[in-house]
Amino acid sequence: MKFIDEAKIEVHAGKGGNGAVSFRREKYIPRGGPDGGDGGRGGSVYAVADRNINTLVDYRFARIHRAKNGQGGMGQQCNGKGAEDIVLRMPAGTIITDFQTGVLVADLAKHGQIALLAQGGRGGMGNVNFKSSTNRAPRKATPGGDGEIRELKLELKVLADVGLLGLPNAGKSTFIRAVSSARPKVADYPFTTLHPHLGVVRVGPDRSFVIADVPGLIEGAAEGAGLGHQFLRHLARTGLLLHIVDLAPMDPGAAPVRDARTIVAEIKKYDQALYRKPRWLVLNKMDLLPAEERDAAAHRFLKAMRWRGRSFRISAINGEGCIELAGAVMTHLETLRTEEPQ
Repeated sequence: MKFIDEAKIEVHAGKGGNGAVSFRREKYIPRGGPDGGDGGRGGSVYAVADRNINTLVDYRFARIHRAKNGQGGMGQQCNGKGAEDIVLRMPAGTIITDFQTGVLVADLAKHGQIALLAQGGRGGMGNVNFKSSTNRAPRKATPGGDGEIRELKLELKVLADVGLLGLPNAGKSTFIRAVSSARPKVADYPFTTLHPHLGVVRVGPDRSFVIADVPGLIEGAAEGAGLGHQFLRHLARTGLLLHIVDLAPMDPGAAPVRDARTIVAEIKKYDQALYRKPRWLVLNKMDLLPAEERDAAAHRFLKAMRWRGRSFRISAINGEGCIELAGAVMTHLETLRTEEPQ
């Protein structure tokens, strides 16, 4: 299924049914009192988060969603039937905003979370509600209220604990294949990954985390170059970023230090909050360097980056160092979870 992480929809809530003007008429009661019933309420439109859905593709092609109108009131004090609500099922992690104003309508962060998108109109009142001691035969009823109509923007941010950063072909997809059961496409050309992949990394019994592999970034991504800028939003909810660097690039014109700084600069331009997230350096493809040169190459790189944070050396293609990295990530995430306010 094609991955769609943005959509625009219209929701139309139903109009309330009109109140009825009616009088009691029976064989021996020719001039009975008012008995007009109330109108039924219009249907509302709700959204609910569903963890079994992972794309907004359904809403890219079905853009207008209408609830039905309420039934009008009837005689003999019979109220009209209220219309059924409609429920739109969306992936967990969907953010819904008003398309015109940009105001946040709902953030469906958890499975089963429900949000009201458009309120149905109230049913009108029948003339039985207007009788009084001075007005025994009211010929007044109120119309049903209009339902809300809204244009909404849907934006999916995948729910992952860890996000992977790096240039195209840095080895992100190979890493996620090495530590999880996810199977993103792996090849030796840039932009092999065209949409986010999620993998569950199991470190032990009841110890696991979700990792997100997004398309690689290139210089100018914050301004829209390449593919990565479309998917940086998916890293917004992560607790840790792993910056994967190809320490043995095949391209003779590549410079790992320059390339790594390019990624950091793009993140800083795109979103300061994302830039301030905890970030670890992961030096990949160490197996392509001679064994005696690996320590020196890693030291030169970290010194040139002036890096003081945590760093790891791995070879994703054969799994070397990946288990140790996954364990360290799990420990870090468990620490974050214990520090979060309950």
